[in-house]
Amino acid sequence: MKQIAIISGKGGTGKTAIAASFAVLATDKIIADCDVDASNLYLLLNPAIKAKSEFRGSKTAVIDAKRCTECCICEENCRFDAICECVIDPILCEGCGVCVISCPEDAICLEDNVSGYTYISDREYGPMSHAELKIAEEATGKLITAVRNNSIELTRHHNLILIDGPPGIGCPVIASLSGVDMALIVTEPSQSGVHDLKRILGVVAHFGVKPVVCINKYDINEEVTEEIEAFCREGGVEIAGKIPFNVSITKAMVAGVPVVETGLKTDAGGAIERMWVRINQSNCLTTKSPDV
Repeated sequence: MKQIAIISGKGGTGKTAIAASFAVLATDKIIADCDVDASNLYLLLNPAIKAKSEFRGSKTAVIDAKRCTECCICEENCRFDAICECVIDPILCEGCGVCVISCPEDAICLEDNVSGYTYISDREYGPMSHAELKIAEEATGKLITAVRNNSIELTRHHNLILIDGPPGIGCPVIASLSGVDMALIVTEPSQSGVHDLKRILGVVAHFGVKPVVCINKYDINEEVTEEIEAFCREGGVEIAGKIPFNVSITKAMVAGVPVVETGLKTDAGGAIERMWVRINQSNCLTTKSPDV
């Protein structure tokens, strides 16, 4: 079983549009939407939900009124102003546990919160593992790990896990990236795109994952595209594909259809198909059929 993560150093590069097209083009795969803060791949593929589970990734302090002597030591030690007159505001509470440690009566404990939900879904593209993080929750990395674990459990009869990862370089990206065989980094020809490409390549190198780069909308600024190509060439990073700007991609996203499934023969759709063929034939993703 092999894993490929589609990531980007910044948002808005077209990562999810490409992931959706790969979900159509790839065979014998599991789809994992690890961008749990903004799970747009689920919206685009619109699979049927088969199973739903609660995810408990954060904690909130709770006071036992019967044991509390209202000494207010917990309130004095709370750095988030979450305790007032021995009442805890669950919105302000960060679950740090200082109040638990400082309470002389052992009247405070930390209780698990329902931070979100994990889902197992299905469509003609194949099984899909995804999740929903509740508003203001911060357990993104843990939830992504749960999504990946669910996808691994689904791979008994599949060769590939196709991961739509989050943008950036933080904890969510690390949780999506660790242990994968290849990272497709989607960038764009802008100064911010170049800057964030360099940062995410550093993260990928740290985890020893093979990187390949896709330059989306490469023809909107060919001078910067040449800069990206030169940088990748100097670093020995393969350019897996270059996708031209085309309004067909925007129209497909608005219609909720993967670009390569619109039936329109566009240069952008063709570029995505050729890129998938190139990636699929890479030594990093070549694997034997799974044992049944």
